[in-house]
Amino acid sequence: MQTEWKVLIADDEPAARRGVRQLLAAFPEFVVAQECRNGEEALTALATTSADVIFLDIQMPGIDGFEVIRRRTCERMPEVVFLTAFNQYALRAFEAEALDYLVKPVSETRFAATIKRLRKRLNASSHPPPDEHIIVTSARGATVLSISEIDWIEAAGNYAQLWVGARSYFHREPLQLLEERLHKHGFLRAHRRALVRLEGVRELKRDRLGSLVAVLTCGTHIPISRRRSAGFASALRQTTGYPQRTVTDCEKA
Repeated sequence: MQTEWKVLIADDEPAARRGVRQLLAAFPEFVVAQECRNGEEALTALATTSADVIFLDIQMPGIDGFEVIRRRTCERMPEVVFLTAFNQYALRAFEAEALDYLVKPVSETRFAATIKRLRKRLNASSHPPPDEHIIVTSARGATVLSISEIDWIEAAGNYAQLWVGARSYFHREPLQLLEERLHKHGFLRAHRRALVRLEGVRELKRDRLGSLVAVLTCGTHIPISRRRSAGFASALRQTTGYPQRTVTDCEKA
């Protein structure tokens, strides 16, 4: 079965968006999920669509392409291919970790070369990243934790409390930095103070008030904030294939 990769196209010129779509037609494994007319729409699409690639114009009204990356952060961006009518931004583009830099108008040959690079990068990233570790220290010494064994992480001021089953470890790193670092390992924000490893979610339930709760394989119940519930459920389905199951009542976390 052929892999499909989702594509976003962000350009304020309709002709440019149409041109990218036409060039992509020769590569059916790349499916256009959404077109964006400006940086604001691009940020919204990135937050709601699990895109693999974004063809991103640099000069757009309001929020330009570089600002899109700055606000989203490089770590949370899909593969970026810049589109521009100017060549003076090339160095800055690669400093922003772009995969390629296309100057309009783009020839079929040049576009095909970009697609070849994208295929190689995406095929490589489709394999799970190697397991990484976090070293936590305490009065008893240092402990090396495999990231894959951490069930969830709780904010604790300037520290983070890493939970492995019923046991926890304190690590001197703010939750926001851990979120950026562990996103590629399947950790997702459940609410303002908690990150959850999606592979460790056994099921989703509704509590008595209708709020979503993640039940972890270790037995812990983590509430999902209302504004994050749709994205969390969608990410869980994409990561584990587990269907969302809701019930009338469940134990409170």
